[in-house]
Amino acid sequence: MSKKVIFLDRDGVINKEVSYLHKIENFEFIDGIFKSLRKIQRLGYCLIVITNQSGIGRGLYSNSDYLLIDKWMKEEFEKNGVKILYSIYCPHTPEQNCDCRKPKPGMFIKCFKLFQISKKESWMVGDSERDIEAAINAGINNNVLVRSGHPISEKETKASFIIDSIRDITKIVKS
Repeated sequence: MSKKVIFLDRDGVINKEVSYLHKIENFEFIDGIFKSLRKIQRLGYCLIVITNQSGIGRGLYSNSDYLLIDKWMKEEFEKNGVKILYSIYCPHTPEQNCDCRKPKPGMFIKCFKLFQISKKESWMVGDSERDIEAAINAGINNNVLVRSGHPISEKETKASFIIDSIRDITKIVKS
């Protein structure tokens, strides 16, 4: 049976935007995220974190720095009744022209290979047009742009919906 998935960008969606976040002490969850994601899980959705982390490629922090904060984040979710099915990241810079860096769909494609995912029933929640384009390029046409991260162009977005933050996701995703 295919899984319904909510793909979540990390910085600006899960946590407050901090340029090149790589220390746990600088990680601050967006208000209301745990309650909202518990509701989403009760609707039968799995959660996958999908994030560009070019700070690794730029040499600003290491792969192990990222993995440490990712492990901590997933443990915090677990403590608050939220299960993250999978977390995937692109460590490359834009100049490296990889296939995984959003807006390219490589990370989504890898998730499709690992899990039986219903593209039609799945959603992307991001804070940049890059997130929305990657989802569309991967065949995920249900997408939400949040105002809690990077500045966005609401008139030019390809997003299906725009909300203030992840705490409002249950106003959009209802089944």
